[in-house]
Amino acid sequence: MIRYLIIDDEHIAHDIIKGYCDMLPNMQLMEHCYDALEALDYLNSNSVDLIFLDINMPKLKGFDFLKTLSSKPKVIVTTAYKEHALEGYELEITDYLLKPFSFERFLKAVNKAVQAKESIPKKKQPIEKTKTGHIFLYSDKKYIQVKVADILYIEAAGNYSKVVLKDNNILVREKISDMLDKLSSELFLQVHKSFVVAKAQIYSVDGNRILIADKIIPIGKFYKANIVELLK
Repeated sequence: MIRYLIIDDEHIAHDIIKGYCDMLPNMQLMEHCYDALEALDYLNSNSVDLIFLDINMPKLKGFDFLKTLSSKPKVIVTTAYKEHALEGYELEITDYLLKPFSFERFLKAVNKAVQAKESIPKKKQPIEKTKTGHIFLYSDKKYIQVKVADILYIEAAGNYSKVVLKDNNILVREKISDMLDKLSSELFLQVHKSFVVAKAQIYSVDGNRILIADKIIPIGKFYKANIVELLK
């Protein structure tokens, strides 16, 4: 469950963000805050995983609020002011959404935040045992939640990508380069211009071929260095 907080002085912004979050599983709204001081008061005795933060608010600006936090959750900035994007990334925000933003753009930001949160190893837990999380894929006019650990490989199909899972396939209208941007480089590796593979699913590497389940995947000549590095 992703516990989130909305900090914005506009009621309509709260309605839009909550409406988008209600379309997703595992998103729990903890509090509506209409200025940063309300949020500070809430966070003094509560914790959240994700904050949707406006910049231009009365009393205390959004980035000034972030600078007061000693331990920051993941932050997605939602604002009408694009000129502050660089400062936001310097403060290690997850994403920067310009109002008005579409559900698709919102979903991409949430995916980044969820993956970043779940990629952090728990205390006293080896990093290789960390859960790999979930990702939402848009296919056949609906959003499908997929376990990242169930992805075997991704195959390019023009402007589409075929995501091959342990028990089925999903055809996504995104280029393979866009799919790669959504996935952790710790877990996935591009081995050919048309193939991205899950490192944990590789059964064997034989010359210029990789075996995953019953599929033989070619290794492109420009991607051999990736395999060499993996095998070290």
